[in-house]
This record gives sequence, C-alpha cells and structure tokens, in this order.
Amino acid sequence: MVNLPVLVLNQTYEPLNICKVRRAVLLLIREKAEVIENGRGDIHSVTSVFDVPSVIRLTHFIRRPRRQRKLTKHEVFQRDRYRCQYCGQESKDLTLDHVIPRRRGGEHRWENVVSACIRCNREKAGRTPDEARMPLLSQPKIPINDGFYIPRHYLNINTDWIKYLPQ
Repeated sequence: MVNLPVLVLNQTYEPLNICKVRRAVLLLIREKAEVIENGRGDIHSVTSVFDVPSVIRLTHFIRRPRRQRKLTKHEVFQRDRYRCQYCGQESKDLTLDHVIPRRRGGEHRWENVVSACIRCNREKAGRTPDEARMPLLSQPKIPINDGFYIPRHYLNINTDWIKYLPQ
C-alpha cells in the first residue's frame, strides 16, 4: 500500500511529479501538502490513522524549468499516437523510420523520425518518401512540452488523476 503512486500537484494545481504513498504521507505530516483525492483506504501507525492519498497538492509554489522531451522510441510512438505515418495502421509493433535516411545525411532529430509499421519500413527501405512514393500522413515535429508526462499504465490504475492533467 505504501508503494502506490500518488500524483503531486503544484500550488497552482498543475501536475509536478508522481511519488509513492510513503513520501506523500511524509509531506502531509510536515504540512507541506494537502490531500486533494483519497479513497484508497487507511494507513495505521501506532498512534494515528492516515488516509492513503491519490492526489496531493503542495502548499508552496515550486518553480521548475520546462524540460525538452528526450528523443526516444516510445516518445516518438506517443507523439505519432502509435500509428504508422505511411499507411495509418494503428499498432503496438512499430519501428522508427528516418524520413531522410541516415546514410544519406538525415539526422536523428524529432523532425526526421517517424513511427512506421514493419511492412512500410521495409518497403520504404533506404529511400526518401518521395522516391518510395509513400507520402507521410503528417510532418514530424518536436512535440509540445506541457511540462509533465504520465505513462499510460498509471492512468489505467488512477482514473481520478485525469481531471488534473492537461488535455
């Protein structure tokens, strides 16, 4: 129970972090946070009982610089919504494809990497989309950084978090 995830909100209700229940309870005891959502039960200590929080809000504003998203395979799939950018097929079995192949001077950058199904990636091979006659469904670009990303498996468990996340 103490290892369940807890969504941490800034004083302005924007998501900051995900922590464990153990850390969240410590923040609550020290009065550095307040419970916004609970309902998972109670934690009993020798002298007191604490609600197990699902969402907490910090009492003081934390200023954090916005970090740029790292270019990873899963981030590209997330940006492209797990859809092949050539045929439009939705799949979990995707590969990365460089629009301008690396052997022809294409760089490994957000603007040159798209998700592709295995069949389309093989068919395109080392050619550009124009040469392969395979137009892109959308131009690759750097994803908008809303400051906080939550992996999908957390949202399946914690549906009460959705109202606190940017759309």
